[in-house]
Amino acid sequence: MADIYSAMISWSRGEQDFPGNRYSRRHEWRFDGGVVVPASSSPLVVPVPLSASDAVDPEEAFVASLASCHMLFFLSFAAKAGLIIDTYTDNAIGEMGKNAVGKHYVARVVLRPELTLSGSKRPTSEEIEALHHRAHDFCFIANSVLSEIVIEPPPPVFV
Repeated sequence: MADIYSAMISWSRGEQDFPGNRYSRRHEWRFDGGVVVPASSSPLVVPVPLSASDAVDPEEAFVASLASCHMLFFLSFAAKAGLIIDTYTDNAIGEMGKNAVGKHYVARVVLRPELTLSGSKRPTSEEIEALHHRAHDFCFIANSVLSEIVIEPPPPVFV
């Protein structure tokens, strides 16, 4: 049997004007470890106050899941290669576009992982790039989507 991943999504109308399309898009994501994440539609799609700018929207979560999956594989491969990664930061972005039939989708995700490394092993930019390529090839989320995913790492920082 395949591994199963689940999330519970919970929203309630309350006293809001649903037929008039004047209801809050704020809701919750609940995960198996007990984590609750405030979620909403994007304020770029549904204006505040009907969207909550202090909550995670599905588009942000999509970008974050790609970046997180990539990072986790990268760190694993870097550790196996004998590297010591001290910090990994990625200011990833997602860009909306329209597909062949004119529907909006997250057309492109750009990952910009920045590394700080220590230890005596000093990998070349090409070796780091190869680890990123391998991480991308193995990332479950990247293998699940049609969006273009670009990885633009700057040179690593050594301490």
